[in-house]
Amino acid sequence: MIDWTKDHIERLGGNARVMDNPVATAERPLPPILLGDFIVDPEKKTVCVYGHLDVQPAAKEDGWDTDPFTLTEKDGKLFGRGSTDDKGPALSWLWIVEAHQQLGVELPVNIKIMYEGMEESSSDGLFETIVEESKEGKFLNDVDFFCISDNYWLGKAKPCLTYGLRGLAYFQVEVQGSEQDLHSGVLGGTVHEAMTDLVRIMGNLVDSKGNILVDGIMDSVKPVTQEETKMYDTIDFDMEEYKKENKIIGDKLLHDDRTRLLMGRWRYPTLSLHGIEGAFSGKGAKTVIPAKVLGKFSLRLVPDQKPKEIERLVAEHIKRDFASLGSPNKLKVEMISGAVSWLADPKHPNYEAASAAIEKVYGQKPDFTREGGSIPITSAIEDATGMNVLLLPIGACDDMAHSQNEKFNVSNLVNGTKVLGLYLHELGKIKGPKPSSCRCLPLTDEELMVPGAFLKGFRCKCEI
Repeated sequence: MIDWTKDHIERLGGNARVMDNPVATAERPLPPILLGDFIVDPEKKTVCVYGHLDVQPAAKEDGWDTDPFTLTEKDGKLFGRGSTDDKGPALSWLWIVEAHQQLGVELPVNIKIMYEGMEESSSDGLFETIVEESKEGKFLNDVDFFCISDNYWLGKAKPCLTYGLRGLAYFQVEVQGSEQDLHSGVLGGTVHEAMTDLVRIMGNLVDSKGNILVDGIMDSVKPVTQEETKMYDTIDFDMEEYKKENKIIGDKLLHDDRTRLLMGRWRYPTLSLHGIEGAFSGKGAKTVIPAKVLGKFSLRLVPDQKPKEIERLVAEHIKRDFASLGSPNKLKVEMISGAVSWLADPKHPNYEAASAAIEKVYGQKPDFTREGGSIPITSAIEDATGMNVLLLPIGACDDMAHSQNEKFNVSNLVNGTKVLGLYLHELGKIKGPKPSSCRCLPLTDEELMVPGAFLKGFRCKCEI
């Protein structure tokens, strides 16, 4: 797929090169990384679009109604693995280039393309590539704006722009009581059981109302401002529909208030219990006392929460809790992975350009949303380049990415491609210097009072 896309870029007159994956080895070969561009004028602003061409595994016997690897149109929907995640949105950029060529219209900005084939497997090699290619004179160093279309609308009908993602801290806690499994009828009542300790520990991490019980976790969470709360007022979200879509069997959610529920989903940290490894989980009955059990849980993090600090707080809480049990069993706490959260300014000109494009196509302003999940590549790009990253979804919430019968609505494909094309033209209207050539620190409030200091879309010292 990488080679096919490279050839397609070149057929359209662009430049493309396939880079070896920097972390690949002879023992572990990995897909390459594709870098391409359509440069119309070095003086024009440049946008880099990211996408991935790999997909989740799929087979018809998993429950698909059609062959997952044969794109099938039915009832205005395109069914197939990767249709919405992420081949459809990623390849839309090439259709936009082709449309401009056929219409005889020059691209309003330069386009750079960065596609990978490892997104579904932690993007191995891409983080290193981003850091290297962001250096002076390299591929990403002159990029002014970034755009990613690899997430989804909040609902089925109203477009949105995403300006925030939660981070992640994934833990496992291990309790060992013996070197082998024991018979509960023979030894039950005589030993300290590892499973009993673990269940007590995991039950003291979060309560049934979703409140995190780890001391200090909420200390770094910023209070909600009135301006922030206002942004939730116009968001198109139906709580009853939300329950139906996710097949929730209970008659209520964690919060009755719509805004508080959305904030719980995006804006506040959460702690979820995922499972216990080493315990009996098969059919039937097995009267065993497990020798060693590992509990898996994770926290979704918000801005100002650092994974390392969360690791310290969680470890201290669990060790203190375990000590109170008076158990002689062995305890081990480990953070398996961590990722920081990401938050952008929805008033940035990159977002304003996308919002204007959506309004022209759909006749309404988009919702500005955050997401509860993590897309680590977003903050990696921003950290390495210092440039703004926009999340511009064009797929609907019910596209079933990663699931059976993944689909991409034809209407989303058509209108989404229009949005992406108009977004380029809105970027072309932005005045001021190329952000990548300026890299000034933001103006202070005092500096903004200097006449001429503020030009729409920029807070930049070189404009004074």
